[in-house]
Amino acid sequence: MEKVVIVTGANSGIGLALCERLLTEDTQLRLCLACRNMQRAEAARSALLTSHTGAHVDLLQLDVGSVESVLDAAEVVKSRYNRIDFLYLNAGIMPNPQVDIRAFFKGLFSRNVINMFATAEGLLTQQDRLNSDGLQEVFATNLFGHFVLIRELEPLLCQTAHTSRVVWTSSSNARRSAFSIDDIQHRKGTEPYSSSKYASDMLSVALNRRMNGQGLFSSVVCPGLVMTNLTYGILPSSFWTLIMPIMWLIRIFTNTFTLTPYNGAEALHWLFLQKPESLDPRAKYHSLTSGLGTNYTEPRKMDIDGETADVLFSKLLELEKVVRRKLCERNADNEAHQRYLSEIE
Repeated sequence: MEKVVIVTGANSGIGLALCERLLTEDTQLRLCLACRNMQRAEAARSALLTSHTGAHVDLLQLDVGSVESVLDAAEVVKSRYNRIDFLYLNAGIMPNPQVDIRAFFKGLFSRNVINMFATAEGLLTQQDRLNSDGLQEVFATNLFGHFVLIRELEPLLCQTAHTSRVVWTSSSNARRSAFSIDDIQHRKGTEPYSSSKYASDMLSVALNRRMNGQGLFSSVVCPGLVMTNLTYGILPSSFWTLIMPIMWLIRIFTNTFTLTPYNGAEALHWLFLQKPESLDPRAKYHSLTSGLGTNYTEPRKMDIDGETADVLFSKLLELEKVVRRKLCERNADNEAHQRYLSEIE
């Protein structure tokens, strides 16, 4: 039986590299590229079919930063497939990143240089904004939209005698210090990306606590330091060109500098081959690359409190009700929205 695999943010970077690796691993996959930009998604699909003639690659219009788009996409998925084996939650944004240049150069010539590049701790801030749903954009895109997607697709993910997998692309920048359970959208902070990624780590733990018994297993991956559009958006391309030789040199001494999307997708691909029962629900699986270029995966315990993770899950449920109620009021003629409103009243 062919596996059904959905990858969000699949038209470039780590998402596209993962799709390439999955099709190389299993030519019988039914792969779905869930993307916001359909023109780029079509280009990605064409590239995949060029190297994997005969592969089954579908496209799905999905903007995880919009709850309405998530709901519409979920309806398409439910009409197209009768189950989901893997749901890779890879899409994410880091809008308007700003770098503390003084801290950067100070760290560049210090003993902390490797950790600085690996985590960007103390270097990066972002200017977040509200989206059309009235939510903080980074929170909505990196976490909440994916949460609603999982909720909508539960009938396909949780089935009798069927095991499904949810895999989050997290980050080494996910830090407890950037997250507050009293401000889950990070409205009051300046590190929404770090906050959202730590929240996704917590949500993965909460999903395992709640849904392993229903056959759904969640895992978290850190791709390492990868040069993608997200990374190149932090500093001018000319600057990256200047420091790339230094980064390749540092790579000899650390395994977290995966650098290429192919290497960064290592743990995502590795999880595809594992039995979920053998995985640690509280581990983050890191893509690592040795100085000689060998890729491998290593689990590392996450700094997550299970009870706080459950509180986050509950808060997301309440927020989902609020947002969907607003959508129902805004789309009074939409039967699906009205049916949901009647269910939660």
